[in-house]
Amino acid sequence: MLATALPIAAKKVDDAGDGHYIPVVMDMKVCTATKGRPREFDVDDALAAALRVFWSKGYEGASLTDLTGAMGITRPSLYAAFGNKEALFRKALDLYEQEKLAYMRAALEAPTAKGVAERLLRGALASQCSDCEPKGCLGVISSVACGEEAEAIREEVIKRRQSSRKALVERFEQAKREGDLPADADIDGLTGYVFAVMQGMAVQAGAGAPREALERVLETSLMMWPGR
Repeated sequence: MLATALPIAAKKVDDAGDGHYIPVVMDMKVCTATKGRPREFDVDDALAAALRVFWSKGYEGASLTDLTGAMGITRPSLYAAFGNKEALFRKALDLYEQEKLAYMRAALEAPTAKGVAERLLRGALASQCSDCEPKGCLGVISSVACGEEAEAIREEVIKRRQSSRKALVERFEQAKREGDLPADADIDGLTGYVFAVMQGMAVQAGAGAPREALERVLETSLMMWPGR
């Protein structure tokens, strides 16, 4: 609930220009063929198919056979268009954050800290309850499941999550200065709480929890909010 020229992760800066990563819509760039026959597949469609495989199985659980089968391409075509499996995952993670986590940037613009939290939780709920997408959080799945051979992927997911977390901390600190949150509010703890609820909802959704159960979690969390 944690978002590229690759293999280095793409970053976006917030309005203050301080380098925080917030998922935003960005142009996707892939390696272009140099000579020979033109590609016989749509790159965007293939990447969307790869995302669904990674989202369903995690990074390690998604084999090249799974990926090429879902994308409708051969392994040489995958390598030519996207690079290796790690590079493909990073592009898929970008797409995931662009399409599924776009609500995070809008949430930071809410007029109150509680409004920020509510937008984040409702955005997470809407994402988890979509009938046409896999359940669970791609970032959570990939950061938890990755072993030593995929440590770079795990670190990438964690880095993106930390950047988003830092932006939320700063938004809550602003709310505290403005009196929107109590003077004794634990900003770091409050931020961790919001992310824990979002990640918990993702895990529960992945385990088959119905929307009604997740809505109760959301409403209870907002009832416990320390500010207005």
